[in-house]
Amino acid sequence: MTKSCVFEGDPGMVANATELKKELQKTVKAIVDEDDINLDAVDRTQQILYALRELKLKQPISLKLANTGAVPEEFKCPISKELMRDPVIISTGQTYDRPFIENLLQAGNRTCPKSQQVLSHTILTPNKLIREMISLWCKNQGIKLPDTVQFSKDGGLTKADRDHFVSLLNKMASNLSGQREAAEELRQLTKRMPSYRALFGEYVNAVPQLLFPFSQKSSSEIHVGLQEDLITTLLNISIHDDNKKLVAENPMVIPLLMDAVRSGTVETRSNAAAALFTLSALDSNKVLIGKSGALKSLIDELDKGHPLAVKDVASAIFGLCMIHENKLIAVRYGAVQVILKKIVSRMHVDELLTILAMLSTIQKAVEEMGELEAVPCLLCIIREASCARNKENCIVVLYAICFSDRSKWKEMRDEETTYHTISQLAQNGTSRAKRKASGILERLNRPVNLIHTA
Repeated sequence: MTKSCVFEGDPGMVANATELKKELQKTVKAIVDEDDINLDAVDRTQQILYALRELKLKQPISLKLANTGAVPEEFKCPISKELMRDPVIISTGQTYDRPFIENLLQAGNRTCPKSQQVLSHTILTPNKLIREMISLWCKNQGIKLPDTVQFSKDGGLTKADRDHFVSLLNKMASNLSGQREAAEELRQLTKRMPSYRALFGEYVNAVPQLLFPFSQKSSSEIHVGLQEDLITTLLNISIHDDNKKLVAENPMVIPLLMDAVRSGTVETRSNAAAALFTLSALDSNKVLIGKSGALKSLIDELDKGHPLAVKDVASAIFGLCMIHENKLIAVRYGAVQVILKKIVSRMHVDELLTILAMLSTIQKAVEEMGELEAVPCLLCIIREASCARNKENCIVVLYAICFSDRSKWKEMRDEETTYHTISQLAQNGTSRAKRKASGILERLNRPVNLIHTA
């Protein structure tokens, strides 16, 4: 016969959560330790859990504090220390307000802030019980709980967070020590938390305040660490889509990024180039950056800059050259010669072949490629490369060169006769590579006299 739970009908015992938990531990242990299933222990466990639930629901804490207006501690998020709007449970059993714990998870944190336990998973389970209790408490207090969806969009920033953000911007007008401290923290905050990136769009003077040190000194006079932090913060806030136009159209930004590409530390150069690439996601920004002369700085850096910065520089050139006007500008600044020199040296071939293929729609660029003996280099890459995309870009460029300069057909015919390079690509390449290779083969298979009179 199932034993009645000793806590039923006994208000004194029901009020004692500690005793309930101790009894729960005993019954669970009895279930786990015995070989057979102890049905009495199972029943008692269910009864204790029900009693604990009732205790929690009937606990008059919200009513007890109604007169003081103090927020019960269990209703506060352990991270924000404020009333939770959307309480969720993480794998350790702790409850947090959704926006705040999401920010930590998105930043790569995998430990429970309260218990410091490593999370077994990152699934967030709504804590409906706490949510109902908070709603009841708010109703008793005459407080309207903010909408959870709107609160989530706000990124979980409190008034204290916003005040701190403003204080950091104000520090940019202080001495070097204050500037460096503020710049370093803004760099870290905008790296970890998207909500801080969004703040730059909400405060009209945020970007000018961030860049205040540059208004007092030239880039060459700015402390290298301060320059690195500020340029990196520009990169971070440019990631936020709503900031791209705001940042690029600030008259200080693009010249500062150009200076940083030319003269910063290796990390500053890389991050400045990455910022130009990120900003170039908008077509209007591509035009603005192209007209600024930034492509010259990027091409010079690609030519003579530090090898560790070249990849970001190449990405920036690629992003900007997605519009016709900037292709023309890049060719005028000598992009073809610099790119071919790097490809011949087998440096960043993947990225640079993609740019070369983009530039092959410009007649002047194609003529330069022919003059600079690009054909043997590109044929060699097709033979040796394992990357299908690289082969595709090579044949795209070769197609443009050969149909522009008939003197190159002999090289193509010799290549095909010796290695069957073009026919193999026509059979095994990407769909675009097959089309270009087939076009070249069709021309190669014509009678020789027609080739010379085309």
